[in-house]
Amino acid sequence: MGLWPPAVADAASPTDAETVVLPGHRLFLPVVTRHTPGACPQQSQATFAAVPVQGPPSSRQAAQHPDLNLALRGYVPTSALLTLVDVDGPTDSDPPQLADLFSPPRLPPFTAAYQVYDWDWQCAPDGCRGAPIAFPPVTLLELAADPGEPLTVPDRATSIWTGHLKAMVLYAESRRITLAYTREDTAAVGYLVHLEGICVDVNLLALYRQLDSAGRTHLPALRGDEVLGTAADARFQVAIRDTGSFMDPRSRKDWWQGY
Repeated sequence: MGLWPPAVADAASPTDAETVVLPGHRLFLPVVTRHTPGACPQQSQATFAAVPVQGPPSSRQAAQHPDLNLALRGYVPTSALLTLVDVDGPTDSDPPQLADLFSPPRLPPFTAAYQVYDWDWQCAPDGCRGAPIAFPPVTLLELAADPGEPLTVPDRATSIWTGHLKAMVLYAESRRITLAYTREDTAAVGYLVHLEGICVDVNLLALYRQLDSAGRTHLPALRGDEVLGTAADARFQVAIRDTGSFMDPRSRKDWWQGY
């Protein structure tokens, strides 16, 4: 593991209103956004660590992988309670806590709920977008934020590497990031958090792009209290997964313990 010095970020990614054609895919950026995101910071003094990836790298380019890049799936609004919910089933003693997105941790107002589209891996060599996931009823949650406020990594007790590193960046672009709570280059193992509509720190984004281009033998990693970016405006979205399955991000006993 080493600290990587600040680097100049690449050109900004397309806005949420655009559709970008990638080889073999049409990238569906969500059309449900009801507001224009604010400008993202173009400079940063932050430095970030990198850790070795455990096992082989992803067999697909991350930008074209629907388990890593949520824009490939997309999502649609749904009517649901915009409050914490109490769900049945076992409770993990150490899941990522979404209140830790904020410093100090807090329970923000929930402003909208969405259903992420499923992915059909059988319909074509690279699969294709399916219907919205019906269960659980909410798979992406919009949280209120103060425009420009720092956002930190949802924390848990378990580290993935020395130095209290808790999560590894599986995918990043200027306004979205995907975090894994293992060192494996897959969404199929452990917890995964998708953040949409944020401003990813430009140095973190530059490091991710550098390591992705170098073959993904190493990827950026973050501490539980580390700032990964800022709120682009007054709201952003979060999805959380467990061993590949999308979970309900409103679940009190899992992701909002103590609230």
